[in-house]
Amino acid sequence: MNSGTEQTGGRRIILMSGSTGRTVEEVVRAALAQFENPDVEIDRRTHVRSVKAARRIVEEAAKSHAIVFHSLVAPKVRDAVVQHTQLHEVTCVDVLGPVVSALSDHLCVAPRQVPGLSYQLHKENFERIEAVNFTLAHDDGCALDGLSRADVVLVGPSRVAKSVTCFYLASRGVRAANVPLVPGWELPSQLTALDKRKVIGLTMNPARLQSIRHQRVQALDQGSLDRYDDLDSIRHELREAHRTMAKHGWQSIDVSYKSVEEVAREILVMLDARKNS
Repeated sequence: MNSGTEQTGGRRIILMSGSTGRTVEEVVRAALAQFENPDVEIDRRTHVRSVKAARRIVEEAAKSHAIVFHSLVAPKVRDAVVQHTQLHEVTCVDVLGPVVSALSDHLCVAPRQVPGLSYQLHKENFERIEAVNFTLAHDDGCALDGLSRADVVLVGPSRVAKSVTCFYLASRGVRAANVPLVPGWELPSQLTALDKRKVIGLTMNPARLQSIRHQRVQALDQGSLDRYDDLDSIRHELREAHRTMAKHGWQSIDVSYKSVEEVAREILVMLDARKNS
């Protein structure tokens, strides 16, 4: 059980929560904003998960003539607070209970009554945003010094869907970076220094890659780009990429006729296997 107090010397308010306390604090601060310079002392009590801890906080509130606001959802703890505040004549406000009860009646579904679900939802959203920002900064071999912070680094020749796969993974909270494999170019040390299980190669059959590159060249309306879509050059480039992946022990996926979703699922399976190994 954690606590944090803003010392002002004013009237004491105790915020009690079974998780981080963000919900109850936001509600109380929104209400306090309706008062001009309120002289209050806010005491946060988070991760209150036991009846004993809840009762002890209520007894403290009684001694200091505090008011208690809580967002407790665990039935036993919440009921203990209600009973104990009545016993000690402490003013107590349940900021979440009435809303949950009304929604339960309206939806005809029982609430899960698990502390921290709201925080977990926000946390997952923040993780997705952070992952997308990371992938933007580490696309196509950029910001190599940050590769060590990636959850996965995709490598492969041009136009094998490295970037789009990275952004799909990022939308699911995975920090994904990608580095192109270019014949004749020395691999960056930041890449070769990584745990080989973190690096995954994407490859494609020559005919399929030629078709994709040819479409790219036509879209650019610049004719052939230094044999970029030449089949023999592509075969050589893919052989070099396979040798590089084998040399460094990097797993690879043939993405020739797979959707981005399918490739991403395979990568997620590989990452889970790495975590469990």
